[in-house]
Amino acid sequence: MSHTEEGGIVLDQALFYPTGGGQPGDSGWIDWDGQTLAIATTVKGGAGESVLVPAEPARLPPVGAHVVQRLDWERRHKHMRIHTALHLLSVVIPLPVTGGSIGAGRGRLDFMMPEPPEDRDALEDELNRLIDRDLVVSESLITDADLEANPSLVKTMSVQPPRGSGRIRLVRIGDGLDQVDLQPCGGTHVARTGEIGRVVFGKIENKGKQNRRVTIALDE
Repeated sequence: MSHTEEGGIVLDQALFYPTGGGQPGDSGWIDWDGQTLAIATTVKGGAGESVLVPAEPARLPPVGAHVVQRLDWERRHKHMRIHTALHLLSVVIPLPVTGGSIGAGRGRLDFMMPEPPEDRDALEDELNRLIDRDLVVSESLITDADLEANPSLVKTMSVQPPRGSGRIRLVRIGDGLDQVDLQPCGGTHVARTGEIGRVVFGKIENKGKQNRRVTIALDE
């Protein structure tokens, strides 16, 4: 474990997901020697490491301390549910994605969609039917060269998967003949779509000449 100059905390093996790809960083707490420190968020350091950001100025655990990490699991799980639901939204609306954002229970995708959809309720029903199929969510790795040879795997125009490490993570929804989606992604997801629960559509907003924003939320 070490400290950053800005007062962040870098652990040898961090459970906390750092902000990236439209997904917020994890929050929670760390415990050591009878003390607790609240973590407001997590960001990526210069070398790609997870840096835990304290919620307020406080005494940090000393270098070398044995630290117990406790995620704000309810918040993280909502991120996971929304993230997987947004992948399914890109299946229901098979148009280029120009932007996106994930929150705790709410998220959105921006699509290259010159005209509004004819039947918003039908899209919401189709999304929930996919969720109800309880499809397995899995991952695999491909090479940079494989991705270059299959550019259609990348749905997002605004965010490109990181290249250069030699391997890129793919997230697959469904298996075999039941596969409905496959795309590069470094974020957190549920194990099966049934974990998402019912979602509802919010506004479909006009965001320029070619773009429309579709917002979804967990129906809780």
